[in-house]
Amino acid sequence: MLFHVRMDVAIPHDLDPERRAEIVGEEKARALELQRSGVWPHLWRVVGEYSNISVFDVGSGDELHALLSSLPLFPYMTIKVTPLATHPSGLKAQA
Repeated sequence: MLFHVRMDVAIPHDLDPERRAEIVGEEKARALELQRSGVWPHLWRVVGEYSNISVFDVGSGDELHALLSSLPLFPYMTIKVTPLATHPSGLKAQA
């Protein structure tokens, strides 16, 4: 199943700078791991915001929830998930 996911990050300004750097580093490592595994095939930054738009390819909403909640920055995120389906006018639907 494909899911369109928008993640908006709001790390508290009073978080210890060393802890912030640690969490951001952990987040990058986890994101790279998930991308390499194939479950996170698309990741784009939203220009001018601490946000991203992603596409996840997982077996279920439950699997997506487990994956998203495993992200180190999850406690600081607002997440909007939209399940995706094949569009009848898409090239893949025509094949």
